[in-house]
Amino acid sequence: MRAAATSIRKPLIYWTAGVLTYMVAVFHRQSLGVTGIDAAARFGVGPAGLSMFAMLQLLVYAAMQIPVGILVDRVGSKRMLLVGAAVMALGQLVFAVATGLAGAVAGRVLIGCGDAMTFISVIRIVNLWFPPRRNPVIVQLTGLLGQLGAIASAVPLIHSLRAYGWTPTFLGAAALGVVAMLIVAVGLRERRPEGGATARGLRAAWAEPGTRLGMWTHAATQSSVAAFTILWGYPFLVQGQGLSPSTAGLLLTTLTLLAMISGPLLGYLAGRFPLRRSWMVLAVIGGTAGAWTLVLLWPAPAPLWVLVLLMVALATNGPGSVIGFDYARTFNPSERIGVATGIVNGGGFVATISVITLIGVSMDLQGDFRWAFAVQYPVWILGAVQVLRYRTRAHRLLALRLAPNNA
Repeated sequence: MRAAATSIRKPLIYWTAGVLTYMVAVFHRQSLGVTGIDAAARFGVGPAGLSMFAMLQLLVYAAMQIPVGILVDRVGSKRMLLVGAAVMALGQLVFAVATGLAGAVAGRVLIGCGDAMTFISVIRIVNLWFPPRRNPVIVQLTGLLGQLGAIASAVPLIHSLRAYGWTPTFLGAAALGVVAMLIVAVGLRERRPEGGATARGLRAAWAEPGTRLGMWTHAATQSSVAAFTILWGYPFLVQGQGLSPSTAGLLLTTLTLLAMISGPLLGYLAGRFPLRRSWMVLAVIGGTAGAWTLVLLWPAPAPLWVLVLLMVALATNGPGSVIGFDYARTFNPSERIGVATGIVNGGGFVATISVITLIGVSMDLQGDFRWAFAVQYPVWILGAVQVLRYRTRAHRLLALRLAPNNA
């Protein structure tokens, strides 16, 4: 009995250390969004300049996914989390003392780089320490708890800026990165599989249909809600739908709360019905496309209940995208979990960056939110087709692997 309790306690301790580090990473990631006005004044940039900071950070994050995936398989989660926390702390330090554009860009690039090392490393802890059936729920809880870092980056940072100013505030944020390093150093023990990712492992992960099924799952489900929450949701609700700032903020808060509820539910269903995961993904894509169609066809301003329906649909996107990581776990051996997770995560963020950029270009060209948000339809259609395509391939390959040797 005591041995069983110990076997459960240790993975929970290790996972908790990883989740706390991930919360700090999300805090760093979101720190620009709530300090944008002060950043614009400090660095002498307008909205386009602030958007450049955010896009550079996301681009670095996406570009680092596969290299980080290879490294985490080779050196383990603990070392990568330590390095990631250190790099993000350095980025906040640079951001704290920067007075010009070059320093600000360097700080955000470092934060994007360190952030890229974090989530993959935590997912690998879950994959190696928890039983397969519990894995989907634990991964959903990881994403859910990580968002507490976004909440923590709002009011405390704004209060600190008003009370202490720019440099002390971001020096405090850098110190939080040091705290994350201490948590990992003390609370996490490594479990490294035999071997390690190589170029051969990368090719094998990419050739695995289940990996690409996960990548397209992540791309088709994450991109809409990420584009909405990172940049375009608030302008759409206020300028495109004529809502007051407080009502728009309430809708965005509702979206977050609904996502926190739907995450564990989708995680449970994915673990309980693993052969129905792709239908859950297609339901998320279809529900999101249907809700957007209703909003975009309704003469503006749409009734509040229609916009609430959109929030409900978007709230399933984040949890739906996490199913992509479950595909990476299911169809890849432990020695290449990191690189497979990197492929899935990278694909999702490439799609997100593409949607954000296309909406911006469309707004610049014609200034109509309806046509701008319509750029999502090709992403949904392509994603759904690819999910169906690789679902068939993955199931066929799985059947061959499970067939008797003499069949």
